[in-house]
This record gives sequence, structure tokens and C-alpha cells, in this order.
Amino acid sequence: MKPDILDIAGNVHVLFTKKKLTLSAAESCTGGLISHSITSIAGASSFFIAGAVAYSGDIKRSILNVPPDVIAQYGVVSEETARAMAEGMLLISGSDVSVSTTGNLGPDVLEGKEKGLVYVAAARRGRTLSKALRLKGGREENKEAAAMAALRLLIELAEKDD
Repeated sequence: MKPDILDIAGNVHVLFTKKKLTLSAAESCTGGLISHSITSIAGASSFFIAGAVAYSGDIKRSILNVPPDVIAQYGVVSEETARAMAEGMLLISGSDVSVSTTGNLGPDVLEGKEKGLVYVAAARRGRTLSKALRLKGGREENKEAAAMAALRLLIELAEKDD
């Protein structure tokens, strides 16, 4: 794991500890990298309560409660699905804040969507931020870039006052 991602994860640690917030993660294309980066730093158990890798559409629906019509209408690689994943994880985990990722790391087109198209979202009590990414690197580089973007979005949401 690159130092950059650990630096951002360290910033999450400081912020969540200071604000006494709990965190959960619902990951698809990042495959647990966000959860791994958070838990690689001692003290994560004080705020990180849950992480799930929901790689298939079926698991996004059955575990994270992503509405079937969202996936049917927009696909698993969509901003709507990323938002629903974050909001679903927030509800099932009971955390204060949740983060999610979904996208196409390649090498092929998926649902008619190009390689490198990734959506990240962060949710907190009635407020959800999301962002589209168009990444140009290889699969591993894109996975790390997506995780870093999700962590940054998480920080942006958590820094906002209630």
C-alpha cells in the first residue's frame, strides 16, 4: 500500500477520533482497500465499526439494500448505486458516517461503461455526497486512486458541521 493512502487514512483517524464519529464502509471496486487502509493504523477500533465488500449486484441488493430498480435503471456502475450503497451501509451498521465505492476498474467495458469510471459516495444522517471519477491508470493504480478519492470525500463530509 502506498504511503499516500495511509496518510489520508491517518487524517480520517484524527478527524473521526476528534469528532467522536463512527465509520462504516461499503466497497465494491476497491475490494476492501478502504477498510484495510483504515485498519492498518492502530486505534481504528475506536471509530471503525464495519466494512463490507459487496462485489455483485445481488449482494448490493440483499445486504446493502440497494433498491433493485436503482440497479435496473442505472446499473451497478452508477452514482445512484454508490449513494444507495453508502446510505444502506449507514442504516445497517448504525454508524455516524459511511463511505462507498462502485465502478469499473477494467480491463473491459462493463454495462457499456468505460474502464476507469468509478463512483464514490459518503453518507451522514440525511446528507450524501457523491463524485464521479474517470481514472486512466491500470487496475491496481485505479483501485488505489478510487480508495483515496473516497477517503477524501469522507473527510469532506465529516468536516461539515451537523
